[in-house]
Amino acid sequence: MTGQVLGEPCGGAHTDENAAIRINVGGFKKRLQSDTLSRFPETRLARLLHCQSKESILELCDDYDDTEKEFYFDRNPALFPYVLNFYNTGRLHVMAELCIFSFSQEIEYWGINEFFIDSCCSSSYHCRKMDQDREDWDDRSDEGSTTSSFDELLEFYNDASKFDKQLLGSARRRIWLMLDNPGYSVASRIISILSILVVLGSIATMCMNSMSDFSLLDSEGQPTEDPRFETVEHFGIGWFTLELVARFVVAPDLLHFFDHPLNVIDLVSILPFYLTLLINLVVESSPALANLGRVAQVLRLMRIFRILKLARHSTGLRSLGATLRNSYKEVGLLLLYLAVGVSFFSVMAYTVEKEDNEDLTTIPACWWWATVSMTTVGYGDVVPVSIAGKLTASACILAGILVVVLPITLIFNKFSLFYKRQKQLEIAMRSCDFDEGIKEVPSVNLRNYYAHKVKSLMASLSNMSRSSPSEQSQCNNVFISVSIKMKK
Repeated sequence: MTGQVLGEPCGGAHTDENAAIRINVGGFKKRLQSDTLSRFPETRLARLLHCQSKESILELCDDYDDTEKEFYFDRNPALFPYVLNFYNTGRLHVMAELCIFSFSQEIEYWGINEFFIDSCCSSSYHCRKMDQDREDWDDRSDEGSTTSSFDELLEFYNDASKFDKQLLGSARRRIWLMLDNPGYSVASRIISILSILVVLGSIATMCMNSMSDFSLLDSEGQPTEDPRFETVEHFGIGWFTLELVARFVVAPDLLHFFDHPLNVIDLVSILPFYLTLLINLVVESSPALANLGRVAQVLRLMRIFRILKLARHSTGLRSLGATLRNSYKEVGLLLLYLAVGVSFFSVMAYTVEKEDNEDLTTIPACWWWATVSMTTVGYGDVVPVSIAGKLTASACILAGILVVVLPITLIFNKFSLFYKRQKQLEIAMRSCDFDEGIKEVPSVNLRNYYAHKVKSLMASLSNMSRSSPSEQSQCNNVFISVSIKMKK
């Protein structure tokens, strides 16, 4: 087919305003006048009028019949009357029974902007669309929860299955489950409670040791540590070391033992003690290295990191860590808002207070005041004294409330999601029975897991016509990965 022949139905619109083109939308046939389509040149059908080759036509429609001079579109014929009504009246109307998601995709395909929706339907349409977007966000959150929980459960069973090929695998697996899953059995609960008490006792002795009421002096008048606190400290270090060594010995994969963040925390909690012993030995043998004693003092303060060991026994702390790890965008947004607000209000405070307030005579000094005010801390060490300064402070405080609240809501939603997922994962792990070996994975709602995957896949496929080849390849990979997981 040459461009000259195609020019009859398409190119003829340039000279004959009353020429008509034939449209076939999923079996629904209609003749449309060129002058009607030309009123909206940005729409898909109007762009057909300017096509001069078959290649350009097929970029806009699914097929073209040379004999009948008919353009075919593989679209939903039930929604096309709304498009026809738009060309005749210039306005879009949305019926209550329509699916907003499908209608939105349809008008986007035909190149019709949502601004053409009539005022009688606009409010209802946008409200329903916002509700749909909110449901989609919830579905994506649930999908992430289901997928992550399922993957973590598979990883847990994969680790447990490694003991079947190891020496004394059954006994090592029982110890591993008892140490790594606080609620797995009565023995694991007892160990968990004892570990919590040792952590709290260690932190309490460190705090009490800093108080003058509990400080002791040696013969030279230098402060020394109370022997009772030393006993508690040595017992705690012994317990933490025993815990770490026991977990390392019964770990299913020794090479990747420290890939787990909780195991790194266990190591960090005891490392300062042994480094302090080593430094003290070096200082005693080499007096010239006496300055290393200051390093030992810093290492002693690192004992506060032992409080992080409670994350192994607390679902809330683990959920908090997962939330912070997956909320870096929200945290960055919060810091950006604060930085902009602090910069703006510090300059404002400097401008109105520099002549009346000795504490706000420089912009860097105003940064501290703006930071304390925007975060609603309000130390009261620096305050404005003029009326303009107080008005600026009021605006700064109100802006700080809004700036902090907006990202915090997103972070809280993620925390609720991760907490729910962690609780479900713990329940699934506690229901595992390995006494007779691993026979099957405990019940997981694969239907919901697969439905979420397919739903997201179909949403991606709906935009394939507007995606790049790399995005299409990625979408195909998602479908393949889902199929593989379901077969397994």
